[in-house]
Amino acid sequence: MKLTRYHQDGKITPGVFSDPNTIVDCTSFGEDWNESFFENDGLNRLDTFLIEKRNKLPLVNVANVTLAPAIARPSKIVCIGLNYAAHAAESGMDAPPEPVVFFKATTAWAGPNDDIVIPRHSNKTDWEVELAVVIGKKAKYVSKEDALDYVAGYAVHNDYSEREWQIEKAGQWVKGKSADTFAPFGPYVATKDEIEDPNNLDLWLSLNGEKIQNSNTSDFIFNIQHVVSYLSDFMTLLPGDVISTGTPAGVGLGFDPPVYLKAGDVVELGIEGLGTQKQTAVKEQ
Repeated sequence: MKLTRYHQDGKITPGVFSDPNTIVDCTSFGEDWNESFFENDGLNRLDTFLIEKRNKLPLVNVANVTLAPAIARPSKIVCIGLNYAAHAAESGMDAPPEPVVFFKATTAWAGPNDDIVIPRHSNKTDWEVELAVVIGKKAKYVSKEDALDYVAGYAVHNDYSEREWQIEKAGQWVKGKSADTFAPFGPYVATKDEIEDPNNLDLWLSLNGEKIQNSNTSDFIFNIQHVVSYLSDFMTLLPGDVISTGTPAGVGLGFDPPVYLKAGDVVELGIEGLGTQKQTAVKEQ
């Protein structure tokens, strides 16, 4: 299944993609795609619901709606830094001996095609195409061997970053990662049965039509199983939580001189099997 959500009649409606152009309206299922849904065997219940009701459910043309974040705002967005060998090199840093962990504020949550808002005092807003993992059940002290059993699915995430705030100011990275609209998510969450190997997916990002990130998750320093297991030693991962697994080479910080977003720039990105996003940069007034 490909879970999505969209704006309709002033509210967010849950749905499932039946093909690239069509969403099945799942309003009558009676639940949003949130922590409670994942915790209470929601994916299996939804599958049964669709088998029984699908021919009777309303269909929506994707072109006629605005997509919302593909799942409801999670309890936490946990991110892994410097997790691609080439990106660590372009950042002038050694590959880390263990995963670098930081958080994004959940208020950064945004739809996949929403405008990216450059904050009022930002001069160094940057892009990062990333594979996101959605947790399907409570995870604590999970082994690498069992880690994928705790995954509900995968999605595209753009981990926008304000580099001055992240790197040049004192303190932790979170303040450079958490501005409003800095976490576009979707267009859908593909359940894990749809993705044969999350550690071998092409991903890319273009700026104003020029492809500048073009890699594969096989360049991970720490693969999905490692990351899920590692994080579960330090915190309880709840159903619906999102782990963003790092970005490949090609971010603005890595150019010489660096390149950062300006109003009017168009960012497009995608991951094999997980769809695409498109954001236009606007400056906050």
